[in-house]
Amino acid sequence: MSAPISRHISGCRACKADGFTLVELLFVVAIIGLLAAIAVPGLMRGRMAGNEASAIASMRAITNAQAAYASTCGGGGYANSLADLALEPTAGGNPFIPADLGAADPLGTPKSGYVFTITGGGSSVMLAVNTCNGATDDSVTQFFAQGDPFDPGNTGARFFAADESGQMRQDTAQLADMLAGIPLK
Repeated sequence: MSAPISRHISGCRACKADGFTLVELLFVVAIIGLLAAIAVPGLMRGRMAGNEASAIASMRAITNAQAAYASTCGGGGYANSLADLALEPTAGGNPFIPADLGAADPLGTPKSGYVFTITGGGSSVMLAVNTCNGATDDSVTQFFAQGDPFDPGNTGARFFAADESGQMRQDTAQLADMLAGIPLK
């Protein structure tokens, strides 16, 4: 005669439901994936907008630094490069721009996803050896500063430019001169 199966053993599975089923777990993972797919593009747009705002502030810092350099160090002329603005005056004091901005040239480290260049123009105003910070280039009568995204489309979508007039311009492509793009408001 066979032994009766204990009611306790045979009903164990039905009365004890530990954990989640595979379908429930897959459903939760799908919802998390959907939420991430919705949120990531918005976060990237926000990051690019933040980088662009930082680039605008950096361009303003460059134009203000050029004005300070011209009035105190360059004999009325502007610096030819970011490196010259990043040098401390030999008599002491702070450089005209912070070190992170001075290093943000195309061969250096981007600052908030942007790289910056300064191109001097016009005629020489003061020899480099006579400037207050021992600049590598003579001070000049004009400058053209550019702020370009390091990785266009990912770190920023707009390109910026400024010159000795203090006006800033923007465009979706690199600005060749102050006639390109539209004024930044």
